[in-house]
Amino acid sequence: MAIDLRTPNVAEDRSVVAGLDELETPVAAPAGPSLGRRFVRSVLPPVVFLAVLVGVWQLVYVLKLKPSYALPGPADVADTFWHTVQDGRATEAIWTSLSRGAFGFALSLVIGTLLGLAMWSSRWLRAAIGPIVSGLQSLPSVAWVPAAIIWFQLTDAAIYTVVLLGAVPSIANGLLTGMKQVPPLFDRVGRVLGLSAIGRVRYVLLPAALPGYLGGLRQGWAFAWRSLMAAELITYSPRLGQGLGQLLNIGRELSQMSLVITSIVLILVVGVAIELLVFAPLERGVLARRGLTTSR
Repeated sequence: MAIDLRTPNVAEDRSVVAGLDELETPVAAPAGPSLGRRFVRSVLPPVVFLAVLVGVWQLVYVLKLKPSYALPGPADVADTFWHTVQDGRATEAIWTSLSRGAFGFALSLVIGTLLGLAMWSSRWLRAAIGPIVSGLQSLPSVAWVPAAIIWFQLTDAAIYTVVLLGAVPSIANGLLTGMKQVPPLFDRVGRVLGLSAIGRVRYVLLPAALPGYLGGLRQGWAFAWRSLMAAELITYSPRLGQGLGQLLNIGRELSQMSLVITSIVLILVVGVAIELLVFAPLERGVLARRGLTTSR
């Protein structure tokens, strides 16, 4: 009796093809959490924390653990905050600081990216200035303010110098770290495909290093914002306008603690807004496109 040896192979081949087709079938992303669940998970915790914080603050104020000029009550600070918003000082200060921060961060982005690429491409350069760049990253930006004032007097150039020295090392190190984590095979594949050095960086290495680069950008913005506040706090001059740091300094000079706290709250609100509106969505998009997370 003849035995058909092909039948099991055909069935196995069909099974393999079906499995491959199944792998290529797009998988529907799981449904995200409901609006109520997202509210409970993301919005409610900070609201509860702020309520507890204000309650403790009010309790300390009522018990008079500190004199009222040193620690005003929440109602006094809320009143000062509202008047600062009404008379336009808050808007002016936010716009002045935010425009400086955006311009300084854009400059830092260009310089830090070029510096990071140069350090990645040259082992000698990386050995020569790598430790200095890392050291600058840990140096408090306020240390540069006196030098910047001596170099550029009380001008915007002094403020931007401090911002650059605070943000550029973080961006360069973030890019360098991301490039180091790219498998060498990617670069070899780019060479095999005939890409030039710029083409490999543009189409292969930078996209592969994007998560690390994005972390460096986020850290660079944080350093830029802190550096800007330190510079504005010290480089006070009517010619420079009134940023958030200058508003904070005015509160200190007037010994008006409610204005000091109002300025701190505005600085914090701007920092949180930039994080929530710019960097968090950007990071979620990059990670989602790479299949590293499904949560949005």
